[in-house]
Amino acid sequence: QVQLVASGGGLVQPGGSLRLSCEASGGIVSINVMGWYRQAPGKQRELVATLNSGGTTNYADSVRGRFTISRDNAKNTVYLQMNSLKPEDTAVYYCYYRAFRGPSRVDYWGQGTQVTVSS
Repeated sequence: QVQLVASGGGLVQPGGSLRLSCEASGGIVSINVMGWYRQAPGKQRELVATLNSGGTTNYADSVRGRFTISRDNAKNTVYLQMNSLKPEDTAVYYCYYRAFRGPSRVDYWGQGTQVTVSS
C-alpha cells in the first residue's frame, strides 16, 4: 500500500499562485507515476499533470504554461506549482500515484486538498 499526504491548498485571488505538495510513503516502487487530478463541483475528476519516474511530464491543455509539476525522488514527493490561477481552477486537487509492479499497475489517491480561486 502507498499512502499519500497532500498539502498546500487554500484560497487565492485570481492571478495568484499556490504550491501543492504530496508525499508518498509505504509501498514505493522505482517505476511509477506521480501527479495531480482535480474535481470541481458537478464535474468529473480530470487530469491536471503527471510526472513519471523517467522524467516525462503530461499536462492538461487548460493548465499548460501556468502550472509546473516536479518531484523530489529522495523525498518521494511531488509538487505542483500553480501560477496565474483562474477561478476555473477552483477544485479539490487529488494527489495520484501509479505503481508498476511487474505486469500489474495499481493506482493510489490522496485525500484531496481544496483550491479556491476567488476575489
